[in-house]
Amino acid sequence: MAATRTFRRLALAGAALALSACSLLPTGKPPEGQRPDTPADGTKPSAEVPTVRLITAQTPAVRAWRKTGARHLYNKYPKQIYKGRLPPLMHAVVVVETEVDAAGRVTHVSFSRTPGHAPEVPARIATLIRQASPFPSPGRLGAHTYVDTWLWDKSGRFQLDTLTEGQRSR
Repeated sequence: MAATRTFRRLALAGAALALSACSLLPTGKPPEGQRPDTPADGTKPSAEVPTVRLITAQTPAVRAWRKTGARHLYNKYPKQIYKGRLPPLMHAVVVVETEVDAAGRVTHVSFSRTPGHAPEVPARIATLIRQASPFPSPGRLGAHTYVDTWLWDKSGRFQLDTLTEGQRSR
């Protein structure tokens, strides 16, 4: 009974903390008396528009095209695909954002996760993706950015998370 009470108190304290943190987040509204187009420090607004990369929402159409893109890479590099279940520890796990245009041409490759111990792997992945361009046309989906995780073995072979065969247990 005491454990249940303690759990409830902790849960309520966590909820209260989470709600109080909401008031610390910006609301998008300028402070009282400040114009919406004026920065808080009083300087003139910059003419530059900040660039924000938009990753296409993971709709069923995007997930389907992601499989198409992964199969394209597998067909392009059949000797570099790790066959079977992956070992328990991978040499590198790299999260790649690939922008393709409406014709399937790769327009940009960037990374949201790279291995610090293996800096050569992201460069190699970017080269593989660019050399595989053009990908199949995304059709009505059009130009978009899709994300996939590359699971890289120390042998230089890989699987993509989209088509992985899983990992062996230790």
